[in-house]
Amino acid sequence: MAENTWKRSSLPREPAELGKPLVDPALWYPKDILANEDWIYRLSDSEIAEVKSAVAVVEERGLDIKDITKEDFPLPTLGPRLQEVQDELMEGRGLVLIKGLPIDDFNRAQYAAAFWGISVYVGRALSQNRQGHVLGHVKDIGGDYSKTRGYKTKAHMAFHCDQADVLALGCIHDAKAGGEHLVCSAVALYNEMIKRRPDLAVELGWKFYRQLSTEKHPGQKDPFIRQGIFNFHDGYFAVRGVSSALNKGQSIPGVPQFTEAQKEALQMFRDIAPEIAIEVPLGRGDISYVMNHVTLHSRTDFEDWPEPERKRHLLRLWMNTGDRRPLPPEIHKFSQGIYDETTKFVAPLDAE
Repeated sequence: MAENTWKRSSLPREPAELGKPLVDPALWYPKDILANEDWIYRLSDSEIAEVKSAVAVVEERGLDIKDITKEDFPLPTLGPRLQEVQDELMEGRGLVLIKGLPIDDFNRAQYAAAFWGISVYVGRALSQNRQGHVLGHVKDIGGDYSKTRGYKTKAHMAFHCDQADVLALGCIHDAKAGGEHLVCSAVALYNEMIKRRPDLAVELGWKFYRQLSTEKHPGQKDPFIRQGIFNFHDGYFAVRGVSSALNKGQSIPGVPQFTEAQKEALQMFRDIAPEIAIEVPLGRGDISYVMNHVTLHSRTDFEDWPEPERKRHLLRLWMNTGDRRPLPPEIHKFSQGIYDETTKFVAPLDAE
């Protein structure tokens, strides 16, 4: 078994301010992060044994996955290390990959329990859609990306961030070809724009109109929300993606049209993200954690296996870390999951 070389980032942070370069532990470029495996956590045999033991207890008790808490999933040695993982996500690089979970030793329900049980030490799961799914599935079910959310399709997805502090992905099967999990540092992206075109970086501090999908958020009346792409609050930086919701926002009556400078800035953001991204080597059983306020993630389009049981399939969690990091109110409000007063939370074991 490969040695675990994971360690916390030691880079400094200075108060963040729009228009000035960021000094932040989440500032990394591909050459830096790929130079070593400090960001990859490899489970030891004893940690794997703890996970298997905890899964067995969950099975014995007949617990629904959504009801598993830390108390139900004791990890005496791995648990404290997972607290360090949360620290690294929220205050460090914003990216951790956990490798070594022996997925072939688990059935679907057991792997889902392991994924959830490990993740419960990192954050609290949120509802990801109006069906109340707290355990999500990234799987092509024949969806058309122009009509549905990307996780139900095999389409390429541009760089974006999800409506949660942390995104977790657990790999059940990868694709026959493609489907790479790409991540870039939004801090590096911002600094690149400051270096190349500071005027355009500042344009992305404006609060853009973003159309809300039919997915409900608590107490939301307007058909849009307003958020900057580059946001600053209490000396902390937070990014939002340049997604189709911005373009859809342009069709809402009364919303001002993009200026030429805004169009140029948005395009520059789209151009730089893939230049500075890495491919995260997410293999079967692995768990990827990315922090949405300092990273952006993307996926390439993919070709699936013909056999249904081999289709590309990732488990997904959106997680809240209990206000570990200062966020502007308009981002905090939309990092709490998708639900309304009628939502019943469920953890299905397959895509629906």
